[in-house]
Amino acid sequence: MNSVGQTIKEAREFRKMTQEELAQKMRVGRQTIEKYESGEQIPSNQTILKFSTVLDIPASELLKQLEVHTASTRLQ
Repeated sequence: MNSVGQTIKEAREFRKMTQEELAQKMRVGRQTIEKYESGEQIPSNQTILKFSTVLDIPASELLKQLEVHTASTRLQ
């Protein structure tokens, strides 16, 4: 299953952006982007909306994946 972080990474790479470039556009540190992409940290709904704008992907796609992640975490 595709995770929120994987989708963020794929969208970033599709747009030929580095983690540093994305971090600057998002106004966060590069390490924060790295944590989101690796799944170490889960972005808030507000952050997902920023990713949606910066990467030009539907927020609903990311939010749906976040809901799936949250649901599967609860089951464990």
